Amino acid sequence: MFIDEVKVHLQAGTGGNGCVSFRREKCVPRGGPDGGDGGDGGSIHLKASRHLKTLIDLHYQIHYTAKNGAHGKGSNKTGKSAEDMTIIVPAGTTVFSEQGELLADLVTDGQVQLLAKGGRGGRGNARFLSDSRRAPRFSEKGEPGAGFWIRLELKLLADVGIVGFPNAGKSTLINAISNCKAKVADYPFTTLVPNLGVVKLEDSSFTVADIPGLIEGAHDGHGLGDRFLRHVERTRVILHLIDGSEPDLVTRLKIILSELEYYKPELLKKSQAVAISKLDLAPDEKQLVKLEKFCKKNGWPCFRISAVAKKGLKELLYFLSTRLSEITEPVEEQEYKVYRLEENETPLKVFKNGKVFVIKGSKIERVAIRIDFQNKFAMEWFYNFLVEKGVISQLKELGIKPGETVNIGKFGFEYFED
Repeated sequence: MFIDEVKVHLQAGTGGNGCVSFRREKCVPRGGPDGGDGGDGGSIHLKASRHLKTLIDLHYQIHYTAKNGAHGKGSNKTGKSAEDMTIIVPAGTTVFSEQGELLADLVTDGQVQLLAKGGRGGRGNARFLSDSRRAPRFSEKGEPGAGFWIRLELKLLADVGIVGFPNAGKSTLINAISNCKAKVADYPFTTLVPNLGVVKLEDSSFTVADIPGLIEGAHDGHGLGDRFLRHVERTRVILHLIDGSEPDLVTRLKIILSELEYYKPELLKKSQAVAISKLDLAPDEKQLVKLEKFCKKNGWPCFRISAVAKKGLKELLYFLSTRLSEITEPVEEQEYKVYRLEENETPLKVFKNGKVFVIKGSKIERVAIRIDFQNKFAMEWFYNFLVEKGVISQLKELGIKPGETVNIGKFGFEYFED
């Protein structure tokens, strides 16, 4: 089964909790805190492979969760960080967020992209030792890993994309020139998914994709055309296959060109060639000549072929091989977004919402998410942290009183004064 679009959910691992521990040895009074840090949670990467041709594996498994980091231990032992998860996808896979933001474009075999960053491990109590705090009885919780949905689209990586109306002979042609075994029948829309084949000549080889039949209105989704047209984007040469037995060949070619332009105008900037198929059916010579003149006017090579009778194929293949050797496309390096807890930096804001006081700000919220609000020692440390950041003074200016509720992100607690 060929699957070229899926939605999956990624959940990076949560960091391990820091440890609260004190050194206990004979003849060593007041050994001090020795709680270790938690390990980092596992991150999630995507890796491109040219050996995969479909997203079918991700169609059946849509939830991917990396492991959590191990908790810290006494004797200053840091918890083990979780191994990262790598999801293998076909080369040519494009990754989007739920909002449609481009996250990655995995084109090269072996290309790896980090998408979801694992949470940091919490600090153990040994990290909170200070001159004024000789026996810290608290530690940090591990930070949650990033979790979100992504949409993956596969665009076949082929050197040549064969496009044309249904039943124009695309499957017959790709079977005749490559190792592909596409289904062939005498009715339209025989091909419902793209076929990919490898053409081998004496001293070269290239890949060819048979794009399922396009019809007028394909760019708007007619005949699933919008999904099929996606696979033309990666091709280096577009080969228009026109059924020579049909009337008004020029009009049929113009329709296909229009659909490509409506879908993405850049497609017409690619190298173009035209092949007139089914010469074995004795087409109208006037129509053939008219189409050839139209192609010459636009600077497109035009070939007369018969895939069934194996006529004209050699000239077509040698032209495609030569043209591909002349095309050089620069490889663009691009940095993509990595999702993590602090993906959206927001400034500090302190305000009152009804009877509740609200503290917003990405840095403050990241600290709060690792605080154990059930531990009074941790709360005392957090209170002093808020004092240092000027948050407590802002709350007092708003008229806060002990016992009133303060919300930070998803957490709420009763205000108290040290």
